[in-house]
Amino acid sequence: MQSFASLNRLMDIINTLRGEKGCPWDKKQTPETMSVYLIEEIYELADAITSKKTEHIIEELGDVLFLILFILSCFEEKGIFDISDVADANAEKMIRRHPHVFGDKKVNSVDEVKQRWHKIKMGEKSNADKKSVLDAVPATLPALVKAFRISERAARAGFDWQNIDDVIKKAEEEWDELKKELSENQSDKKNHDAVSMEFGDTLFTLVNVARFAKIHPETALANSINKFKKRFQYMEKNIDDQGFQIENISQDKFNTLWDQAKNHAGNNL
Repeated sequence: MQSFASLNRLMDIINTLRGEKGCPWDKKQTPETMSVYLIEEIYELADAITSKKTEHIIEELGDVLFLILFILSCFEEKGIFDISDVADANAEKMIRRHPHVFGDKKVNSVDEVKQRWHKIKMGEKSNADKKSVLDAVPATLPALVKAFRISERAARAGFDWQNIDDVIKKAEEEWDELKKELSENQSDKKNHDAVSMEFGDTLFTLVNVARFAKIHPETALANSINKFKKRFQYMEKNIDDQGFQIENISQDKFNTLWDQAKNHAGNNL
């Protein structure tokens, strides 16, 4: 098959790069050093998927695939495991975690699938030594994603609000507490720490609002960032076209240009 030929070609390139006459930089790399680049490329892939640009997605998927195969090659070189070990282990896990597809179990909803998935996962050997339901959440996750995963795990264990209205009420309470701390003397170090904690509490509660609304906070924030970026860049271009420097624009002019950016027809801003 063409797909296997393409993968073999990529592996040949990696082996050449790490071979005797290969690249000095590539030969020095380890799974630890390459994992940092993999994390960065995952974010670039997520950004490409959000852009919905096919060429961009193909490029970033290729970068992620290359790094995964590169890391795999590092272990293969030492005889620790190879691609067959990785593929077989994952295939067995996927079959084990989908008994409603590969077995005779029945499910009636997506939520039931998720609950069964979690139960099977927690019963696996790799999770046997975890003392808390929260231990499955990687410590290195970005804070916003970690907040979502931790609240999700806690809710699955039964610790949750009854409905989204209760979460919104809690978010409003946290917002009021944040405003109260912000009204205090900001030169006080103790107060600064309190403001930081209340801000974090507000964010964490809003993450739970997102969870109840069945949206991912990371995706929602990324979309809002992209929207702001487009509007700001439209405003920058408008300022430049008028022969002005953005640093010299008044607040009133900024407000007018921002409204124009928001109302710009056909620009999806």
